[in-house]
Amino acid sequence: MAKNPERRVALTDAAIDVLAQEGARGLTFRAVDARAGVPVGTASNYFSSRDDLFMQTGARIHSRMTPDPAQVEQALRPAPSRELVAELMHWLVRRMTDDRTGYLAMLELRLEATRRPELRTRLTGTIRTSFEESAAFHRDAGLPGDHSAFLVLYLAMTGVLLEHFTLPDVLGDIALDALVDTVVEQIIPAG
Repeated sequence: MAKNPERRVALTDAAIDVLAQEGARGLTFRAVDARAGVPVGTASNYFSSRDDLFMQTGARIHSRMTPDPAQVEQALRPAPSRELVAELMHWLVRRMTDDRTGYLAMLELRLEATRRPELRTRLTGTIRTSFEESAAFHRDAGLPGDHSAFLVLYLAMTGVLLEHFTLPDVLGDIALDALVDTVVEQIIPAG
């Protein structure tokens, strides 16, 4: 298997584009080669199988979605409050909106995981670890709301993002920022 790390990143980024635009069935070595603008057969030199391509693409999506620790530190400078939770949720939405392709690819990957047990196991582990890290972050930062409130906030924001990226007109004229504020106000206690 080829070892050029920059090329591997370019190929997984191309795979993310393919997943977001064509779905899991469109994610082939040829499609990745074409999207990355490399010679036919290049992707097959970097990924041992289509399953490996899915796995490495999932890891790359996770990497792209993980905020820079310095930005996290900056975001936590204000005192813990419901307002800070709202700002963090707005920041989450902005980050996901800035990488819309990555978010849509993750949704496709989640759907594909329902058909591929090994992908499901690996993706579940990655998402579960991320969830647990986020819950610990919420707790350790002293943000308001217990674990149950955090769980409901996580699920609500997942739903908000799903609607926003797939069928935004379902919610009519409700502005995304106002929706995020409403979610936080309904779930996280004041004071």
